[in-house]
Amino acid sequence: MSTELGTAEGTKPRELVHFVTQQTRFALINNILQHPKQLPSMYELEELNPSVSEATVYKHIQKLIDAGIVKEVALDDDQRRQGYPWKFYGLTEEGRTFLDEHNLLAAEETLQQIYETISDKPEKMVKYENSPRPDDA
Repeated sequence: MSTELGTAEGTKPRELVHFVTQQTRFALINNILQHPKQLPSMYELEELNPSVSEATVYKHIQKLIDAGIVKEVALDDDQRRQGYPWKFYGLTEEGRTFLDEHNLLAAEETLQQIYETISDKPEKMVKYENSPRPDDA
C-alpha cells in the first residue's frame, strides 16, 4: 500500500473524503485538531471518545495512518518518562493539505476553543495533555 495520499489502493480523492468523514475517523481527526499541541496520545483519544471501544479507536487511527492522513510520532528514548505517554498522533503534512483542500479544517479554531472549555477532564488526561511531545512533529 502506498503512503502517498489518494493513491492507497487506487483511492480517488472523493473516496478519501468519504473515508476520512466516516463518523469515528472524523471524530479522531477533530480530536487531533482540537488538542492544544495537535498531538494527542492514544489515551487522550480514547477519553475523548467514550462511546467507542479502545480497540475501535486504535483500529481507526491505524486506518488513518495507512491512508497517510495521520502519523504516529514518538519521543526519543532519552525523553521518555515513566508514567507518561511517549507515542502521539498528529496530521501528516499531506493529510492537513488534503483536509484543507476539501474544506474539512474550517472548524479547527472552534474545535480548539471547545476543547479549552472541557472542565471535567480526568486527572490522568490533564497529566497526559501536559506531557512532553516530540519536537520534530
